[in-house]
Amino acid sequence: MLSKSVSGVNVGSSSALLIEYLPILIFMGVALSLSLLFVFLPMAVSRFTGTHAPDSEKLSEYECGFPAFEAPRKPFDVRFYLVAILFIIFDLEAAFLFPWAVVVDDLGWEAWGAMMVFLGILTIGFIYEWKKGALDWD
Repeated sequence: MLSKSVSGVNVGSSSALLIEYLPILIFMGVALSLSLLFVFLPMAVSRFTGTHAPDSEKLSEYECGFPAFEAPRKPFDVRFYLVAILFIIFDLEAAFLFPWAVVVDDLGWEAWGAMMVFLGILTIGFIYEWKKGALDWD
């Protein structure tokens, strides 16, 4: 049987190759054990100390030191989600614009043109949202 030596380990046997993965296996085992410990230990402590038992004080709503004035589960207006999505889109625009602005002199006219196309598309989208009334609160 032919066998080669790679970094001092006999390659002829498969167990010698698998022994190189032992540190990774130990790391993953420790990581899994710690994550399970962090998840289930607080639940077990809560179960044994009795803090899981609901009563009227634990189930009551609490708002800034006062009892809630109205029902806590009102329908949430969809316009808030729309504004949040629009904010994320234009926030990402700013996140792409700042690094480009730092190195605009080194990039050349092609990069400048590409950024103008990008800004133009976002401007058209903004005008479309404005014309559709997505930003009106009436």
